[in-house]
Amino acid sequence: MGMDGGGGGGKLPYSYAGVGHQDGKLVKSFSRVEPRKFGMGLVAGFLLVTCAYFSTAKFDAIHIAMTVNPISTDAAGIGSLATAAAADTSKQQLDLGVQDRDALSKEGSRAEVLEKDAGNASSSGPDSGRNAPLEDTRRDGTFVGGSGDAGGVDASSAAATNPAGEDEVPAKDDDATAAVLPPVSSEEAANSTQESGVLEDQELQFQESVAEPPSKKSNDSAAAAAASGNGSSSPSVVHSDPAILPAPVQRIPPTTQEVKALADQQIPAVPEVKQTDSETPAREWKPLCDLTSNRRIDWCELDGDVRVLGANASVTLVAPPGADGRTFREESWRIKPYPRKADPNAMRFIRELTVQSVSGEEPACTDRHDVPALVFSDRGYVGNYFHAYTDVILPLFLTARQYAGEVLLLVTDLQMWWVGKFLPVFKSISNYDPIDLDHDPRVHCFRHVQVGLTNHDDFSIDPRRAPNGYSMLDFTKFLRTTYGLPRDVAWPAAAAANATAGRSRPRLLLIARARTRRFVNTDEIVRGAEKVGFEVVVSEGQHEVAPFAELANSCDAIMGVHGAGLTNMVFMPTGGVVIQVVPLGGLEFVAGYFRGPSRDMGLRYLEYRITPEESTLIDQYPRDHVIFTDPEGVKSKGWESLKGAYLDKQDVRLDMKRFRPTLKKAIAHLRKASANANAN
Repeated sequence: MGMDGGGGGGKLPYSYAGVGHQDGKLVKSFSRVEPRKFGMGLVAGFLLVTCAYFSTAKFDAIHIAMTVNPISTDAAGIGSLATAAAADTSKQQLDLGVQDRDALSKEGSRAEVLEKDAGNASSSGPDSGRNAPLEDTRRDGTFVGGSGDAGGVDASSAAATNPAGEDEVPAKDDDATAAVLPPVSSEEAANSTQESGVLEDQELQFQESVAEPPSKKSNDSAAAAAASGNGSSSPSVVHSDPAILPAPVQRIPPTTQEVKALADQQIPAVPEVKQTDSETPAREWKPLCDLTSNRRIDWCELDGDVRVLGANASVTLVAPPGADGRTFREESWRIKPYPRKADPNAMRFIRELTVQSVSGEEPACTDRHDVPALVFSDRGYVGNYFHAYTDVILPLFLTARQYAGEVLLLVTDLQMWWVGKFLPVFKSISNYDPIDLDHDPRVHCFRHVQVGLTNHDDFSIDPRRAPNGYSMLDFTKFLRTTYGLPRDVAWPAAAAANATAGRSRPRLLLIARARTRRFVNTDEIVRGAEKVGFEVVVSEGQHEVAPFAELANSCDAIMGVHGAGLTNMVFMPTGGVVIQVVPLGGLEFVAGYFRGPSRDMGLRYLEYRITPEESTLIDQYPRDHVIFTDPEGVKSKGWESLKGAYLDKQDVRLDMKRFRPTLKKAIAHLRKASANANAN
């Protein structure tokens, strides 16, 4: 029985309803067919219908399965997923009765499968990134920005979470997918050609959006998400084909933990940027030494790799690696570290040091120190008690006290007898033994060295310029602590102590000089002071500092002719009295060495200037001699002339009647201080 493809005349072995034949005729036709042939035909027909059914349904099954579990699906698992979906087709309630929806499912499923087949080799396309939810946009932006293209986005990025739980449709095919699968019809080919230009523009827009700052992308994505969930019943879609509207597919969003874990895996941590030492601008170079700002001393300060070699009297700063002309310069200075630079007589015995900065090799360090160093001389006039304090002890306190003992003293021109005399001071200043720099062959290395001690003025500190605001009050307190002196306050505290010892008078220390500027009538002075209410102690002083310091601290007032003995006021308790007797000869200017400092120490200063009749010069020269008539002329001839005439040859014979008011002022001050203390 052949099969004629003509329009009429031949008889067909099978007929179907709806093609012009009646029901009766159909039954009649069936009755003429043999049962065996009919069964075979029925089976063949069933197979054809089944193949047609599966060719339509299996892609929809794959599409649904991938939508249900998008995160765990990858390109390698597409085959097994499609097989499982085909096996469960009988369990799925798919509505295939409408032809338009069949076509819709075919187009959407093919786009989804091709997108998955692309795998990690390509991204899901520009539009998918632009219309994805906030989490997808951040992940895509991270990888695209990091690699320069979309190659780093995996398949899971194309099916991220919809925060609102709304339906979404698969993204459209990218250019790579279109190249793999040609259009199924001429109309689709035309549409694909029309899309190529649009895709290129959209890709550029997507790349620009990825390049935007994260804050801007986040704001844009949030705005898009807000618009999607702002009461609208239809979600935004991206068509697989502009001529076809795909049906929305129900998606099951992953849990919050899964989304966070995925984000942690795909978004690389931004490393914390820390400022390194190299970013800190190097300090500009400044000269090592200062020869102009201080009228008393030249001094230098070196920071870095500093090497001190006492054998050749050098202090050297070695250039650091990579130093340039802005941060380092080679210099060389000649320095004498003693604060009498304007006095050639004082400076002639001071050893000169070379302070320099070099770029070349220097002797290797033999001793490295973690503490700073101070370089100074203890020669000059330090044999004089006053100069010992004003030239070394006070500047040493001013410079080194700030280090709280963690400083090394490098002494040039070292005199052991002198260091021994003031050893308690050196031990209080530094936790380390002084180094005799002139006789030390080692190379000492430091990070900070000061050559020359800080010095403000004779026997004075300017708190405005001092480290930590140090003052003369701090200096005297330091000395009282160094020598273990008990009294910090004058007469009120002394009164209680004296009452216990059977004494109720303030004590006066009378400095009796042995050679020059002596008090000729000492006994008369003692009697006069006792009459006004003082207990008087007469002392010449001695080589040992500690015993005389204790004596001075036990007194409430100190009195003497201008000279080094008055320096012991540093041990006096605060609130005491200093009486300076100024000899003849216009010596008021030298009296200033004690006038200002005593006030800075918290002491009451009283000054008494003698008349020619109170000077022993009246016994040596006539009353009309230039020594009496023109002291300025004598002084104009220089220091030696002044010293020989008025300091070395003059003693004092006080007129007690004239001097008594000064004593009364002193005791009145102490009694007033005592009354105020008792009132408080």
